[in-house]
Amino acid sequence: MAETMDMPGSERFTIGTYFQTLTRLLASPRAFFSEMPAEGGWRHPLCFLFLSSLFFTGASLTVMREHTLLMAGVLFVNAMGMSLISTGAAFVVMTMTLGKRASLGGLFAVFAYAAGVTMLASWIPFFVRLTEPWKWALVVLGLVKGCRLEWFQAILIAAFSIVVLILFFWSLAPFIGYVRGLS
Repeated sequence: MAETMDMPGSERFTIGTYFQTLTRLLASPRAFFSEMPAEGGWRHPLCFLFLSSLFFTGASLTVMREHTLLMAGVLFVNAMGMSLISTGAAFVVMTMTLGKRASLGGLFAVFAYAAGVTMLASWIPFFVRLTEPWKWALVVLGLVKGCRLEWFQAILIAAFSIVVLILFFWSLAPFIGYVRGLS
């Protein structure tokens, strides 16, 4: 069981570790995040996110007909990058509102595991309406059980992070419009 967590002596991440982590997250996310070290490392969550992102990218390509290589790169970078961006937004929000209460590595682990498990279904076009709220519910649960925050604090961090992410991407709209106009 400790093999799925990023603890000293468990540096190796295998496909078996991936499926054990996935099974534990799906079966009992509360227990999984409760057993996660608050000061966890980056290796296991990053490997979990990487493999889930590969699956998400490959599965998403089954419904695309054009520019598959370009889209594969975009989808993979998006799948990996959004967890990093979300972690950064949550860390800034947490630090500004509550002071530093959790480590950046602990926050990343929560976001990586929550995103990684939901990517297995989010490639299906309609399911994004279900998996995105599920991911944020897992983030809140992970913040409470894994990072040892109070429920109100976790909900506050998640809500403000969502607002920050929406505002960030909304502010990129003029740039994206400009880039599209170049082609």
